[in-house]
Amino acid sequence: MRGNLVTFSAIMLATLLAALDQTIVATALPEIVTDLEGFSHLSWVVTAYLVASTVTIPLYGKLSDIYGRRALFVVSISIFIVGSLLCGLAASMGELIAFRALQGVGAGGLIPLAQATVADLFSPRERGKYQGYITSMWGLAAVAGPLVGGTLTDVVSWRWIFLVNLPLGLIALAVVIKTMRVPQQRREHTIDYLGAAVLGICVTCLLLACVWGGTTYPWGSVPVIGTAAAGLAGVALFILVERRAVEPILPLALFRDRVFSVSVSANLVIGAVVFAVSIYMPVYLQGVLGDSATGSGLVLMGFSLGWVVFATINGRLIAHTGRYKLFPIIGSCLATAGIVLLTRLEPSTPNGVVALMLMVSGMGMGLSVQAYIVGTQNAVPMAQLGTATAALQLFRSIGSALAVAGLGTLLANRVGSELHDRLGGAAPRVDVDRLLQGGDVAADLSARTHEALAAALHSVWLVTAAIAAVAIVLALIQEERPLRSHQPGSDREDAEEPAAPPEPPRAQPTSGRAA
Repeated sequence: MRGNLVTFSAIMLATLLAALDQTIVATALPEIVTDLEGFSHLSWVVTAYLVASTVTIPLYGKLSDIYGRRALFVVSISIFIVGSLLCGLAASMGELIAFRALQGVGAGGLIPLAQATVADLFSPRERGKYQGYITSMWGLAAVAGPLVGGTLTDVVSWRWIFLVNLPLGLIALAVVIKTMRVPQQRREHTIDYLGAAVLGICVTCLLLACVWGGTTYPWGSVPVIGTAAAGLAGVALFILVERRAVEPILPLALFRDRVFSVSVSANLVIGAVVFAVSIYMPVYLQGVLGDSATGSGLVLMGFSLGWVVFATINGRLIAHTGRYKLFPIIGSCLATAGIVLLTRLEPSTPNGVVALMLMVSGMGMGLSVQAYIVGTQNAVPMAQLGTATAALQLFRSIGSALAVAGLGTLLANRVGSELHDRLGGAAPRVDVDRLLQGGDVAADLSARTHEALAAALHSVWLVTAAIAAVAIVLALIQEERPLRSHQPGSDREDAEEPAAPPEPPRAQPTSGRAA
């Protein structure tokens, strides 16, 4: 047990590294652009990482089911460390974008492998407690990332937002190599290379359409429409390929399981809501209230605190009761209530009150996320555990990308409309991009532009509340199955269950039964 806990500490560290790297770069982007003189390619610093990490998630999940979590963890952390080092040494924007993509290839495995390894180390009944610690890293990273990124950039250099990963990553790598001993049965297999390639292409196209639309290119432009059409065609092709694959990269049969299908849908919603809070709340705090980046980060600590505390409590309650359905029902209600409270924000609202509103949403996330992970891992066969866990992370990333597209476009359009209503002919004098980043505008326009931004963000919160409400419906229709107290294949569990009939030589091993 002690060895498991040491291994688990490395898993938590790896999760924090991956989660932080999705948030730590934002505050350093202006300094990076100034240093490397690459403003026209600014968005690609984020996009390259997002696309690479998302596309590789299902591949890591499938390969870990075949070759074992430990081997894939070593590969993932190693690639992430090398990518971080090269990013810190990048001499041009082109190099930084390429190395960010490499870093994303490594990061794509860190979170799904961490969640799947918890299922290898602990019984279904115990997993809730440990998955709570893992998912709380997301809440911590949502706030700590911008704060750490801004501090390192101001005090040392933007390069250290990447170089700081080296000692932490090496510690995690050493602990994984030395202590991780998870049960793994090697079996005959065929890797679905065609399915992996098609999935990678269609996800890449869909993500690029979401990221480019309304920012890099207009929504009606050829690049956006073309990549979106290619992505949708890729989805159709992927379904055809997976139906014929001997060992599909993402088995379509999983979606016939109600627990799995509801869980991936809920993660899609969760990704969108978390993105809305972590991205647009700083816009409100800095653009409307005039707070500093550090000040807005401190207010966002309410969201992180609620998430971390309630994820920990929730994990223990799942382990104690053996049940998980009630928690996402309560959690989705709290998350939705917190977003609805944000629609009542006024410029006069104290920061402390805003932090409490965010804490309500964070509490909801803390009660929801790991319940879906535990439920899914309990429902699928052990042989598909990594694949199913990776699918949850894949859909959460896609949800974030869809929020980038939808909410970003909504905000930009609403800001333009509100500025025209309030300023009339003076509206063109306002740099909307600078306004959305919290930049100053002319003094005589300042009050009205801040009002316009606040009104536009009100629309964002209304739509986000509607999205969050979908999570309530999903939580209500989720199926609950009893969580087992022992790992599949253990002596105690085998004594509790009827003996299985003899299996042919190429059948799934006994440990492949539902967790």
